[in-house]
Amino acid sequence: MTKIKDKGDFTLPGEAGYEDLTLELAEKWGADAIRDSDGTVLSDKIISADYDIYSTICLVRGDNEWARANTDKLQQNYLMSDPVIADGDKITIDLLSGFFREQFKVNGHDDPKTWWQVFDRTTGEQFPKDQWDFDRTTNTVTITNVKKWHKYTVNFLAYRIWEAISMYNHITNEWGDREHLMPVDPIYPEAQKFMLSYLQKWLDAHPKTKIVRFTSMFYNFAWFWGDPAHQRFRYADWGSYEMTVSPLAMTLFAKAKGYRMTSEDFVNNGAYCSSHNVPSGRLLEWMDFMHSFVVNFGRQCIDLIHRAGKVAYMFYDDHWVGTEPYSEQFKNMGFDGLIKCVFNAFEARLCAGVQGPVIKELRLHPYLFPTGLKGEPTFQPGGDPARDARKFWANIRRGLLREPVDRIGLGGYLHLVQNFPDFVETIEEITQEFRTLKQCHALGVPYTAPLKVALLTAWGKQRSWVYAGHFIHGMELYEVTEALAGLPVNVTFISFQDILKTGIPENIDVIINAGKAGTAWSGGEHWKNEKIIEKMTEWIAGGGGYIGVGEPSAVQHSSQYFQLAHVLGVDREIGLTLNNIKLTGIISGNKHFILKDMEKNIDFGKDIDNIFALDKSTTVLSQTNGSVQIALNRFGKGHTVYLSGFKFTPENTRLLHRSMFWAADRQKNFGPWTCSNVRTDCAFYPGTKQCVVVNSSDKAEKTQVFDENGHSIDVELKPHGIKIIDV
Repeated sequence: MTKIKDKGDFTLPGEAGYEDLTLELAEKWGADAIRDSDGTVLSDKIISADYDIYSTICLVRGDNEWARANTDKLQQNYLMSDPVIADGDKITIDLLSGFFREQFKVNGHDDPKTWWQVFDRTTGEQFPKDQWDFDRTTNTVTITNVKKWHKYTVNFLAYRIWEAISMYNHITNEWGDREHLMPVDPIYPEAQKFMLSYLQKWLDAHPKTKIVRFTSMFYNFAWFWGDPAHQRFRYADWGSYEMTVSPLAMTLFAKAKGYRMTSEDFVNNGAYCSSHNVPSGRLLEWMDFMHSFVVNFGRQCIDLIHRAGKVAYMFYDDHWVGTEPYSEQFKNMGFDGLIKCVFNAFEARLCAGVQGPVIKELRLHPYLFPTGLKGEPTFQPGGDPARDARKFWANIRRGLLREPVDRIGLGGYLHLVQNFPDFVETIEEITQEFRTLKQCHALGVPYTAPLKVALLTAWGKQRSWVYAGHFIHGMELYEVTEALAGLPVNVTFISFQDILKTGIPENIDVIINAGKAGTAWSGGEHWKNEKIIEKMTEWIAGGGGYIGVGEPSAVQHSSQYFQLAHVLGVDREIGLTLNNIKLTGIISGNKHFILKDMEKNIDFGKDIDNIFALDKSTTVLSQTNGSVQIALNRFGKGHTVYLSGFKFTPENTRLLHRSMFWAADRQKNFGPWTCSNVRTDCAFYPGTKQCVVVNSSDKAEKTQVFDENGHSIDVELKPHGIKIIDV
């Protein structure tokens, strides 16, 4: 194996006023690029040093003077007012009550009667336009002829007068009276002309910048803030399109598609367009329309950068909405690199899995901010950023064993590390580990079992690795994908539409369907489609493996609640068949293949309850409070596994790993390049004849690594440790 290099592939946040610290840490951490961050600048001494200069730009908040002069071209979104209960025949609703008034301003410029809607939410009916009026002086709507004790809301357009990411950074880092930056909407031709001019001037003013890092492009993920005194954050979804809406965009959409979107298409009865909800056909068409716009105008911006002799990177966060890196169109934008901030393994796989010749870079946590995302102390008294960095890296590293990225880096305020020397040492160790892993991948892909697993959701490939925000603990599919991200199996994502259009691909061995009933992850209304039931049943009967987690295939539709109960061998009681006498689940007496490595009782977090076996042929491996936790079934030539929940733990990850092999009827093939200790993971790289073994726990561990011949290798690992073994 080629000697591991000790420099490069690392991006360091520099900071004017701390030049000596910047250059000292650039040397210590082996940086080859130095970047600015939101709120920092690089001095001439840093720019003139022998490093690639990496400058951030956000075009939509680039020039506040232009934004102030063109407030009718600020970005907008629909909000639903807080519900008001009528206690007479007339009510008045304060539209922004409960929202952060420093973020939003009611749009009274575009005709409310054209663009807004008022609903009686008790009946679900839209209220007549001639029975409500908007008062521009008070930003209220008065509704007449209402029904007493009914609930009313207004869907209204609001300008965003403080750009969300700048707002977060401003408040988190206590920027005081610094000017609030406003987001401009590039859907307007005048804004496009201004942005291209601004970008060209910016490029001319940054001759030593090599890498132009967009933060990100044009539209932020949905993030509605509330009244800080009561609820700081009201709604957030990393994959949602609420913040792409404007009357002009809706008009252009109507011309292109032949119909007009309404406010309710985005408000969705107050649930908005959360990625957790099954997307409507109208929403998917809106997303496609905005994606085309972002790709086309984004390409114009990137062409300017390339003509200036520079390269363009995109931050796969913040204003990423509309870029859709898992789409076929994404490559047409012409990006040279993609950067993703990550806490865990599935986020690393999300970045690594984007197709195309782009450099992939991970922005590690903790950010160099005083506090973390939840306000917890990080680089403050009581904080332990070295511990945080090791914990996050141990999670991320599991994903990097399976699929590589090109670079890593940090962001934020470098001066904060001065009082945390153990953090400085930890980052040095992480950079060396990363370079080691990258070198292993450079000589070939790691061993992967001949087993292909598809996660079935309403989104499919478009939301690969189920990304709608950082790791949401307690949501079954997030927990499942985090487990899968570090396992030596092939993982893909398919949708219900894929099954209807082209069927289930022949190379799929196991399908996993997980989540709560009604969600995009479980499938919701898609399970009412008889064609889906037919195709899935036929595939399983023919020998396919199916793993259902939580409420798979659940929808209140037929005599079954789980629409694939007939193949799973279990169903859920939801109160409609209480008088039907259920079978008593008999737990299998033998230690089953999938439970072989379980060291303690099953803990899935919060289980779905009232699960019962349908037939005596169903094998029940575990029950809790009389409800089935784990059940196995055979249907035709196929095998199915039911899990009443899932929590990402070392034990459960191994249980899932074994479940996939059992569902595929390949138990005999399980074992090569696995570890005896479930708190450790390994990856064998045939190109280097080396095996990387890692410890994801904060305690020292002993483990055995099994090769393809069944031979074992004893390994001892320090807390969060790593070892390279020559095979």
